[in-house]
Amino acid sequence: MIIGVNVLFFLAVSLFPSLYAYLGLSVIRCVGYHFWWQPVTYMFVHAGFSHILLNMLGILMFGLAVERAIGSKEFLLFYFLCGILDGVISLAFYFFSGFHYVNLVGASGALYSILLIFAVLFPKSIIRIYGIIPVPAPLLVLGYAVIELGSHLRGGGNVAHLTHLTGFAIAWLYLVIRMGLHPITIWKNAWFD
Repeated sequence: MIIGVNVLFFLAVSLFPSLYAYLGLSVIRCVGYHFWWQPVTYMFVHAGFSHILLNMLGILMFGLAVERAIGSKEFLLFYFLCGILDGVISLAFYFFSGFHYVNLVGASGALYSILLIFAVLFPKSIIRIYGIIPVPAPLLVLGYAVIELGSHLRGGGNVAHLTHLTGFAIAWLYLVIRMGLHPITIWKNAWFD
C-alpha cells in the first residue's frame, strides 16, 4: 500500500508540478503559510524517478520482511510515526538554524528507520552491496550512520542527511520504548555470543 501511494503521488506531481510546493516540506510554506499537512505528505513526494525508485526498492526489500515480522498494523504505526517525526524534527532544525528555503521530500527518513529495525529483527542477515559485497545488516546500518553523520557535518549537497540520522534515532527509540528491543544487546548476542 505504501509503495502504491508513493507511486500515485509521484504521478500526480508529475502531471501537476505545482503540487510539489504544496506537498513537500518547507519551513516557509509549513510554518509561514500554515501548510500543516506537509510533515505527512512530504514522505510521498519524490524529486525524480531515481529518487522514488531507490526508496521504493528499499521499502520493498526491507519493509516487507519487517512487516511480516511485526504485523501490518505495527508496521504502519512504525512507518508513519518515524516518517512524521523525521519531518517535524528536520523542520524544527531548519527553522531554528535559518535554512528556511530547504524543501524536504521523499521517504528516505522512514526508509532509514526500516533499515534499522530490519537489522535488529534480522541481525544475522547479510546484505550484498551491488549484489556482490556481503555486509552484515547491523554493520551496514552502522556504516550508513557514520556516512550520514559525516555528510551532515560537511554540509553534503542536496541530501537531507539530518532526516536520515533522525530516522535511525527515532527507530532506535521506538525499538527500545515500544518493543523492548535493545539493538546493541541484540547485535552483540547475535554476533559475539
